[in-house]
Amino acid sequence: MRDSFVISGGLLSDKQGQDPIDVFVEGGIIAEIGPVGSLKGKGLAVDATDALVLPGFVDIQVHFRTPGGEESEDISSGAAGAALGGVTACVMMPNTIPTIDSVPLVKEVLAIGQRAPCEVHTSASVTQGREGRQLVHFEELYEAGVRVFTDDGTVVDDAELMERALAATCDLPGSVISQHAEHSQMVEGGVINDGSVARRLGLKGRPREAEAVIVERDLALAEATKGRYHVLHMSTSLAADLVRAAKVSGVRVTAEVTPQHLILTEEDVERLGTSGKMNPPLRTAADVEALRAGLFDGTIDAVATDHAPHSPASKDVGLADAPPGMLGVETMASVVWTEFVDTGLMSLERFVTLLSLAPAQIAGIGSQGQPIQVGAPANIAVFDPTMQWTADHGSLQSKSDNNPWVGVPLVGRVRHTICRGQLVVADGTLT
Repeated sequence: MRDSFVISGGLLSDKQGQDPIDVFVEGGIIAEIGPVGSLKGKGLAVDATDALVLPGFVDIQVHFRTPGGEESEDISSGAAGAALGGVTACVMMPNTIPTIDSVPLVKEVLAIGQRAPCEVHTSASVTQGREGRQLVHFEELYEAGVRVFTDDGTVVDDAELMERALAATCDLPGSVISQHAEHSQMVEGGVINDGSVARRLGLKGRPREAEAVIVERDLALAEATKGRYHVLHMSTSLAADLVRAAKVSGVRVTAEVTPQHLILTEEDVERLGTSGKMNPPLRTAADVEALRAGLFDGTIDAVATDHAPHSPASKDVGLADAPPGMLGVETMASVVWTEFVDTGLMSLERFVTLLSLAPAQIAGIGSQGQPIQVGAPANIAVFDPTMQWTADHGSLQSKSDNNPWVGVPLVGRVRHTICRGQLVVADGTLT
C-alpha cells in the first residue's frame, strides 16, 4: 500500500466551472492541496480526472460475523468490500457468537481490524449476552474504545433497563444507545411486513406499529434521562413522525435508514425471495416516501447498510425459515448516488453528509467524516459520478450472496480509496 501520493485532477464539488485540483497525501494526512499539476512529482500520481474527491464513507451498521459466523463473512472479507465501496470506517454490530459484551472480545475484534483496509470499529451490547436481563459494564467497554451500545437483532424490551442504560452513558462523551426498534411480542413469529404480500403468501407479518411503540417509549426515556438515543434502520412513517417531533422538542435523538428501506418495498420480497427478507422488514410504498421525506428534512441523519451476510446454504430455504438480512456495504454509495443524486433529487453536499459526516459524528469516530482540507486525516473516497456498472456475485467481495442490488444497473462507482493515509484501493482494485 502507498502512503505518499498525489491524487491528481479531481473535483471537490459538482459545481459547474470548478477547477480540478491535486491533493498530496503524506504521513497519514492531507499535506497539500493545489491547482492541477502544481504538486506533480511529490509522489505517486493517482488519477482522479473527472472524479469527485470526497471524505471517505462511514457505515455505522455492519455485521462482519466475527466471532462465530465466519462462514458467512469475516472482518477480512467484509472490510475488503467496504474499501471497494469507498467506506473508510465501519461499526460492527455485537450480535456475534459469543456476543461482543466484554473488553477481551472488543480488543480481539479491534486487533483483527487493524489489518483491514478500512477502519473497523465495534459496538458492544447493552445487556450481557443480549439477553435483556443485566446491563454490560459501560465504563469498561468505553475505555476499551466502544462508543455505540446496542442489542441489535433484538430489542431491549425492559423499559427500566433501557432507562438505566441511557442514564449510565450520559457521562461517557460521544457514547450512544442504539436500538433495533421492534416490540418483541408484537413481531414474534413474523416473517415479512404485516401487509398484503404477507397475506398473499400466507405468512405471519411484522406490524409497522411494533417499531413505533418502541421508538415512542425510548424517546420518552431519552428525554427524561438526557441520554443520547439512536434509531437503527428506521423503516416506517410512524417512527419518522415520532423522531421528527422529538427533535423539535430537543430530545437527543438521531436516526439512520438503509438504502433498501429507501427504495424497496414489501412487493419486492416475492422477486428477491429470501434475499428480500430482513428485520425490520421491507415496508410499504407509503413508508418509503415518508423515509425519503425524512432524508431531506433532517429527520433522518445518516444512511447505514445493516450489511447482514448469510451463507448461501442458510438462505436456500423457505422465507419462513431463512435468516433475515441483506448485503450492502460495497454498493451503498453507488445505490444512493444512482437513486438520488444522479436523478437530481439530492445534492452532493447532502450525499456526503448522510454517508460520511453525520455517521462519523453519531458513532464518535473523530478521524472520519472530515472535509477535504490541509491537515485533515487522509480518509478519502475518489468517486467517479458517471461510471455505469452492474454488480454481480462474482465481482463482489462478500462470502455471501444475499445482495438485493445484484443485476441492478448503477451509476457512480469508487475509483480509489485512501484509508489512514494509505492507498488501499487503486483503480477499483484492492492494493
